[in-house]
This record gives sequence, C-alpha cells and structure tokens, in this order.
Amino acid sequence: MVSRTNKFRGRSRYHGRGKKAGRGAGKRGGRGNAGINKHRLMTRLKYMPGHWGMYGFNRHPSLRNVNVSINMQEVQDLADGDSINLSEMGYDKLLGKGRIDRAIHITVAEASARAIEKVEAAGGSVTIGDDGGDGDEWEEE
Repeated sequence: MVSRTNKFRGRSRYHGRGKKAGRGAGKRGGRGNAGINKHRLMTRLKYMPGHWGMYGFNRHPSLRNVNVSINMQEVQDLADGDSINLSEMGYDKLLGKGRIDRAIHITVAEASARAIEKVEAAGGSVTIGDDGGDGDEWEEE
C-alpha cells in the first residue's frame, strides 16, 4: 500500500484517483488501440495516416505476366558454342546486365534494348522468337 493512500482511509471513495482509475487501464482510456474511432480519433488521424482503407491493387494471378529473365553475364557463362537458345532452356527475357566479350547468336522470346545493343556490339545477334503461346491474340465471335 502506498503511503499516500493512508490519508484517504475512511475519507474518500476513490482514494484520490478519480472514479475509474485503478481498475485495469481506465485512466489511460483502454489498452492498445481501444477508442481509436472514438476518444482517440485525433491520435489516429495525426499519427496513423492511412491506417484504414486500401492502397493500390493486385491483379488476378491469371492476368499477371511474369517473365523468367536472365542477364547477359549469365548467358556468356552458359553458352558453350557460338549460339544458344534461351527459350528451350526456360528463359523468357534477356536483360542487359553484365558484359559480353564474344560473339554469341542468341534466340529468346523477348530482349531489352540494352541487351540487344551489347550483343550486337560484341559481334553477335539476337533473334526474338515467339514463344508459341496463343494468349496474345483474341478472337471475337
């Protein structure tokens, strides 16, 4: 018992704490996010902007187009001869990171402009082939 409490023995119903203090989290207005829509509304607006609501969107997985890409440096390490078919190896796109120092003829479904530029500067060529998918064209009845 706190020494200050002795003053209130028999004199006060709440012992100087007010009506609800001393019962759980009464004086501070609740625990956690209690009252965030009522008496702590300004706290929410000031310190938690964007706490509720949605931001952005996610496309349905069937509509997502995710490329399996490979960089220029990895292609140079993979290529044994002077030509390589990346589509058969499971890669969709060639990206231009890294250096290439020999002429390689590359066949791939897609390639970035920087990748094509680097391959041609080294004396090679990039053949952009279709991956055989019929999802690009739509037929109307």
